[in-house]
This record gives sequence, structure tokens and C-alpha cells, in this order.
Amino acid sequence: MAREHTVAVVGAGKMGETLLSGLQRAGWPPARLMATTRRPERAAELSERYGIRVVDNETAVATADVVTIAVKPQDAPGLLAALGPKVPAHTLVVSICAGLPTSFFEKHLPAGTPVVRVMSNTPALVDEAMTAISGGSHATAEQLALAEELFTPLGRTIRVPESQQDAVTALSGSGPAYFYFLVEAMTDAGILLGLPRQVAYDLIVQTVIGSAVMLRDSGEHPVKLREAVTSPAGTTINAIRELEDHKVRAALIAALEAARDRAREIAADYA
Repeated sequence: MAREHTVAVVGAGKMGETLLSGLQRAGWPPARLMATTRRPERAAELSERYGIRVVDNETAVATADVVTIAVKPQDAPGLLAALGPKVPAHTLVVSICAGLPTSFFEKHLPAGTPVVRVMSNTPALVDEAMTAISGGSHATAEQLALAEELFTPLGRTIRVPESQQDAVTALSGSGPAYFYFLVEAMTDAGILLGLPRQVAYDLIVQTVIGSAVMLRDSGEHPVKLREAVTSPAGTTINAIRELEDHKVRAALIAALEAARDRAREIAADYA
């Protein structure tokens, strides 16, 4: 069973804490979980909240057989330079450092160390994440399954080739920001149309939630669902015409390409 493993979260910030919380809700005992953090007050907070051990980085990698690296990408080189040689070769290293390829970790770890790259997103905070998982050159199918089990409590998981991870980052990693941007713009439009801000906001948020559930649960293509709302010569088709005239579809595609290209640039810096 996966819960027989000991998991350490190195750099337990917001996403690292979210992972710890999800694992506990899934039944992992506190004795099988540990974390590291830079600040003593943060260590005390995590220990009190989850009843887990908060240790130094050296103890974490020496004790756990699954080490999740949750530091900021720019902090990863220094961390791995200090800790990499100390990681036992049998340890599964799981990276949630955005943009960093598994090859970067493999260069700093003992030969043959299995690495799994994970890209999740902020809806993990409400257990509705979309998490994409890719194995490095030494990760086995069993280790990929273990990584999936770690992140399943936070939402859905999917396996993708690592070559697709930059596209995943652009689409779902950054994706929540696009929807927040859309809700912000539609709220402003509602105010322009004469609605109080809170009314406009409530209308839009529930519409987004309902539409997302329909997409997920109906199995219908989004075009078919859109057409069901679009009456001949009605209000919706007039709005869609304006969106097409302003090239919103093309702008979205260009935005995603820009996000993917930036992800590639980040990866190239650490290749």
C-alpha cells in the first residue's frame, strides 16, 4: 500500500501544505509524513496543524522514501547542489517545481534515481485540481502510480509524456488565471449594464460553476452545449458575433502559445 511509504515535502509552502493536507484526508498517518521549511514559525504552524514532523532537509531525504520538491524553481539549483548527493538512490523524487525538467533533477541526483514531474494547479486548494504527471528516464510504472495516488486527493490526475508538460503548464497550470480574468471582465460588464457589483459577480460565478459541471458530466462537446444556448437571431448569437469580430478565439490561442513558450524558456534555463 502507498501509505506504507514515508513522504517528505521539502519546502512546504502553499502547494506543499495542500499536498500534506490532502494526504491526511486520504488516510495517510501523520507518522508517515514530514516537511521542511525555512522559518521556525512556519515549522511550528505545520507541526501543530497536522501533527507531523518538521525536520531539516538532510533528515528528510535520509528518512523518507518519497521526497517531494516543492521549492520555487529558482531555489532548486542551490537545494539540489547541497542535497542531491545525499539522496539515497532508491528514493522516489517528485518535483512540483514549475518548468523544471526531470533531466535537471537527474543530473543532480545519484545515477538511476527515479524522478516524476508533476504540474498541478491552484484548485488543489479546494480538491478540484488538474494534475499532470510525467516520469523521468528511471521512473517505473509502479512509481508513476504512487505519484498519482499522492495527488488524487487534490482532484483529477492524468499522465502525459514529459514533452507535453510545457503545454500542460500553459493550459491548466496557468489556466485558472484566465478564468479569473474572464470573470473580472464580465463583472465589469455587468456593472456597465446596470447591475450592482455583487449581483453581477454572483451571477457570473454560479454560471461558470454550472457550465463547468455540465461540460464535465454531460459528455457533450462544448460546441453542442453552446449551440443549445444560441437561438436564431437571439441575444447569445449577437454576443458571439462580437467575440469573433474582436478575435477572442485567436487571442486565447496566442495567449496559450505565449505561456507555453515562456515555460519552454524556463525549462531551457535548467536543461
